[in-house]
Amino acid sequence: MTQAVAPKETAQHGLTAHSDGDWANRVPVQTRSERPVSTDVADFAEVTGREAVWKYTPVAKLDAVLNGQLDGSRVPVSVSAVAGVTSEWVARSDARIGRAGTPEERGAAAAWSAFGEAHVVTVSSEELVTAVVTRDALDTTPRAGHTVIEAAPHSQGLVILENTGAAHLSENVEIVVGDGAKLTVVSVQQWNDEAIHLASHYATVGRDASVTHIVVSLGGKIVRLNPSIHLDHEGANGEALGAYFADAGQHLEHQVYMDHDAPHTRSRVTYKGALQGEGAHTVWIGDVLIRNNANGTDSYEQNRNLVLTEGTRADSIPNLEIETGDIEGAGHASATGRFDDEHIFYLQSRGISAEEARKLVVRGFLFEVIARIGDAATEERLHAAVESELADSVR
Repeated sequence: MTQAVAPKETAQHGLTAHSDGDWANRVPVQTRSERPVSTDVADFAEVTGREAVWKYTPVAKLDAVLNGQLDGSRVPVSVSAVAGVTSEWVARSDARIGRAGTPEERGAAAAWSAFGEAHVVTVSSEELVTAVVTRDALDTTPRAGHTVIEAAPHSQGLVILENTGAAHLSENVEIVVGDGAKLTVVSVQQWNDEAIHLASHYATVGRDASVTHIVVSLGGKIVRLNPSIHLDHEGANGEALGAYFADAGQHLEHQVYMDHDAPHTRSRVTYKGALQGEGAHTVWIGDVLIRNNANGTDSYEQNRNLVLTEGTRADSIPNLEIETGDIEGAGHASATGRFDDEHIFYLQSRGISAEEARKLVVRGFLFEVIARIGDAATEERLHAAVESELADSVR
């Protein structure tokens, strides 16, 4: 039963305000930029699944990481030894923590509240270097993690987060790109069939700097990885790319936020996914905000989903919020469908079987994103993983 709220008295003639007022406090949050933020889990109510940020997620299966006690000790990692890249653990009070973003929902806040130390990876080389951060020794204990990846001014680096094996992991990843730096961060999810992974990635990009954020989600029972890229210095460039392949009963979710908060910034968002098997579910939500001071912005986002079998579901929601008319361009696109019959017919007319033709279409569809990683060994391994997925059933 809803309790009635007494109308507020006004300061004039003892009159009372109409009960249908106070819209500033009643209207729900409509845009990404208006969401409340906090690093304290106590500032967020328990998740019901009716919230806009959670309504596509199977929250009943996430109780342990949303509402339970999280182990905040160090997440087991190994980092490849590379000149120009350092790796260290720091206390949560370290000044390098908290520069890239702040949680917007309970899952990220729970992880932020629980972690004890953060893993900091720093790229300082002005020549392109590649570092691989491997997480393959977790278990089913609900854990909280925190990672900071920083590219020093004018440095160049590729940092690959490799996630395999078992996990019940909720984490925050901060990405700080210094002025003039070029950084690519790749997060690969090849967890086992029962793994749960919630991750919020936040990037802040310096003046005339560039970040390329790539997500490849193939394994895990529930994977929910949400990157937020803040282009808050003039000339900043951000690219968010993703490839995912959902099998029967698998939930893969990505909510992408591109925040233009400075003049002459540029962004591109491209996520591509394939689905097969009963109950395979993917969610992509893309939010682009062009603030009123971001004149000269050039932005475009798109999501494409390829449905391979019956019984799948792909939710795709692009959003574009523009607060200034002085921009170079902005747009968004979304499409979900089955194979293009003309593509299949063309390949069959060249003597290729229908089954192999379908596989070729899926390969080309997903490999466009994987080819942007820039590390041959990782690309080759992911190609093999997609081939394995296709071998199961493309019909």
